[in-house]
Amino acid sequence: MSATAGPATVESIDPANGEVVETYEIFSDAQVEAALDLAHVAFEGWRRAPWARRADLMNGVARELRAASEELTHTVSREMGKPLTEARAEVEKCATTCEYYAAHGEDYLAPEPIETGDGRRVAVHKRPLGVVLAIMPWNYPLWQALRAAAPIVSAGNTFVLKHASNVTGSGLWLERIFERAGAEPGIFKTIVVSGRRASELIADRRIAGVTLTGSDAAGVAVGEAAGRAIKPVVLELGGSDPFIVLGDADLERAVEVAVTARFQNTGQTCIASKRFVVVESVADEFEERFAAAASQLRRGAPLDPETQLGPMAREDLRDELAGIVDASVAAGARVLTGGSIPAEPGAWYEPTVISAAADSAAPVLREETFGPVAAIARVADEAAAIAAANDSQFGLGCSLWTTDLDRAEALSADIESGMVFVNSMTASDPRIPFGGVKRSGVGRELGGEMGMRAFLNMQAVVLTDG
Repeated sequence: MSATAGPATVESIDPANGEVVETYEIFSDAQVEAALDLAHVAFEGWRRAPWARRADLMNGVARELRAASEELTHTVSREMGKPLTEARAEVEKCATTCEYYAAHGEDYLAPEPIETGDGRRVAVHKRPLGVVLAIMPWNYPLWQALRAAAPIVSAGNTFVLKHASNVTGSGLWLERIFERAGAEPGIFKTIVVSGRRASELIADRRIAGVTLTGSDAAGVAVGEAAGRAIKPVVLELGGSDPFIVLGDADLERAVEVAVTARFQNTGQTCIASKRFVVVESVADEFEERFAAAASQLRRGAPLDPETQLGPMAREDLRDELAGIVDASVAAGARVLTGGSIPAEPGAWYEPTVISAAADSAAPVLREETFGPVAAIARVADEAAAIAAANDSQFGLGCSLWTTDLDRAEALSADIESGMVFVNSMTASDPRIPFGGVKRSGVGRELGGEMGMRAFLNMQAVVLTDG
């Protein structure tokens, strides 16, 4: 092991005002070693735990999440600026997902018999792999980690979390939640290390697999490390999801959902709709309604229950987004509302709607805009809409709006994305596979059994009479 490099501490900074929330010490190499040893030893017992014990733990985690809801929501809101009502919803979503796997995991892990017709008894048994390293982002500090942990831990693996440094408090809270739920030491462990240090750990013999949610650049680094170590990996990366509005769409409903689809979590969501691809026949009306609705969003302190739009998570991210908007305007895009940095402390940015031709060079149509900026791309017709939707390096989700459901189902075959939601916003759900194509990543999370299968040994057992 190499000596830990970089600063000795990390800080959580309230993005609403720039004040330091908490300072945390980076783990020493000895602390990292102890955490990995603990998770590795815990796996040997946890892999053999009866299903009733695993289900009891998942239900216990759900119970403890709800019991600590106020502390958790305040931590999340102060660390990354999430509006209080959205933070509460995040806690509840985590709890219901844990309960879902507690209720259904035993069925998902049941052996699958194979009929060979030659007298042998053959079945596929699903065995856990070991310690899974999870490298998680800051935008959903609880959900991103538990979306992975619920199926992975339920499957009999143990879980080591490296969370984003600005939400270290949330990561440590999750470890406490598992402890309070009765988890044996090491089943869920949070380590405070740099991203580079976490990537180095992938090669460690005690790590059996790695799951990452983050940027495509981070995905390249983690994917390369996992490939060199020949270990399974799930990469849930960036997105520039299209929200396609065809000429027969219910515009009133489409606009209502579009505002939530873009500005939820202050637009800092991988599956947020970011490019609104609208056919010309309804583009003027959609632009007018959408811009008006976006301009009415209540921007305010995250802990104010009336707030609909909080600050961005960090000022550097806000400045990067502002640069994309300015460059897009220089390339000919029109700002319909917003487009400015408010004159107040903190990582604030106005809710912004921009319009540009689909073939425009405006970077708002080419890059992942992680923040409260919506880009409308006007297109001539349905065929042009599909072409514009696919004109991206990403392929995570897509929202398609039309009253012709049969046509929508047929069009989905031509859309290059891991998910297509018709007449609704793209969303994660423990029952539905979550993941993308192209630079949006590899593998799937959630989706019932799929979320477990990623880190299972699908072991074929063939019994022949002797």
